[in-house]
Amino acid sequence: MISLLIDGRPVEVAEGTTVLKAAERAGIAISHFCFHPAFVPEGSCRLCLVQIEGSPKLELGCSTIVREGMKVSTQSPIVREARRGVLEFLLAEHPLDCPICDKAGECKLQDYASDYGLTESVFREAKEKREKRLPIGEKLLLDRERCIQCTRCVRFLSEITKTHELGLFERGIHSEIGIYDGKPVRNGYSGNLVDLCPVGAITDTTFRFKTRPWFLARGESVCPHCSRGCNIYIDYHPGFPRVPGSAKVHRIRPRVNEAVNGPWICDYGRYGFVEAQNTGRSDRPFWNKGGAKTELSWDKVRIVLGEKLKALRESGRTGRAAVAASGWLTNEELYLIQKIFRDDLNVSRLFVVDPKPGEGDAMLLRPDRAPNRRGATELGFDLALPSLEALGRETEVLIIFGPHLAAHFGGDELRAAFDKIALKVLVTSHLAGLESLADCVLASATPAEKEGSFTNADGRIQRFAAAARPCPDVRPELWILQDLAREIGLRSDLYCRAASARTVFEALAKEIPFFGATA
Repeated sequence: MISLLIDGRPVEVAEGTTVLKAAERAGIAISHFCFHPAFVPEGSCRLCLVQIEGSPKLELGCSTIVREGMKVSTQSPIVREARRGVLEFLLAEHPLDCPICDKAGECKLQDYASDYGLTESVFREAKEKREKRLPIGEKLLLDRERCIQCTRCVRFLSEITKTHELGLFERGIHSEIGIYDGKPVRNGYSGNLVDLCPVGAITDTTFRFKTRPWFLARGESVCPHCSRGCNIYIDYHPGFPRVPGSAKVHRIRPRVNEAVNGPWICDYGRYGFVEAQNTGRSDRPFWNKGGAKTELSWDKVRIVLGEKLKALRESGRTGRAAVAASGWLTNEELYLIQKIFRDDLNVSRLFVVDPKPGEGDAMLLRPDRAPNRRGATELGFDLALPSLEALGRETEVLIIFGPHLAAHFGGDELRAAFDKIALKVLVTSHLAGLESLADCVLASATPAEKEGSFTNADGRIQRFAAAARPCPDVRPELWILQDLAREIGLRSDLYCRAASARTVFEALAKEIPFFGATA
């Protein structure tokens, strides 16, 4: 270990640590633009300058390695003056369009200019005019006037994706970021360029001018769009009380977890999450008889379904029931399905239906399009698709979680099988065609709107809390299952509304060694 002083504070760090990282360990923030922990230090922005005792000049905090007994000053007058000079040069050509910039409120240049008191420039020349809406990718626009040429975007595409679409062209005041030979950024991770850009030069067309960052609530969650389980932030607008439908998720950003996704997420999850959260939603329960929809209250739904299941139980015909679960359900919800239907009602046909596999890649995206397929496996669910012919012949009550069954079978096949089933109940967050074949549709919450845990493909259990607020008539599947169990007359502490996802998981971990060992 190396011992040194930073702003008078004693710090111990491992050999080979940079001054900037050592300062972070001491809780001292050193200003920087070009540095990012995922890249090799470049030192091009010159903003992380620090004063080291015995050194004749200021040194770069991002690339200078600590030495035993080193004394570092990050806020001495000479350091602050040097940083002011760097910022003044950057602001000499930077446009003053903060009021319309998507990065306003999250911009490092704004923050540093405020920190160092830069309110007026000594430069009197007209600012350089550059392209402000240059398309560089399907969802990416580059504003060259805002760009400070930190080259984070260039290094991401050369060091991380290794696709090399962007480069730094020309010299001096004419230097600019651009694409090679008119070839735009086309890879599965282009959205990370928006997160990396410290000043709002690269903007996302799906978020551009939609809202302001300070209107958004931020929640932590896990991406459900593949079995990787990337850690994410959900930026959610809670909406306005007098504007129906104004609550929505506006963007997804990566949350650093070095064991799962590092600091990145793929575009499939980033844009798919926002689209799925805001479109095609099931927002209230309804009966679907003869093509006519009749809206229902939750109390009515609970009573009708409870009576039907009680009748099967009392007549000893629970073998005529079947449940199609989903890898989009949490560990806790899958566990309750087993407790209620297998253990209490003696329903033997419990299986899982997930979305069709897609294409994976060599970085994060996996072919499995369900976040909790591994959890369903460890719980002992049957992952094989059911026989529609047998399902229709042997089933009187079918409860389906999720709309994925429609993706695996043709509409005529499903209709022929479903016509033989007396009661089909669909519990779904999205309307994707299957609702036209169901007798009763219950609106359920998305992963962004509930608490629980997923088990990713590597066996890592990740808990998450509700980051967004669902519509009034939407319920998490955990609540739906608990309400149904109480209506049937089943007795368990797990079935009361006070039993949270955490309580259910504790019971699960005690019963199944896999979850207890990794909890």
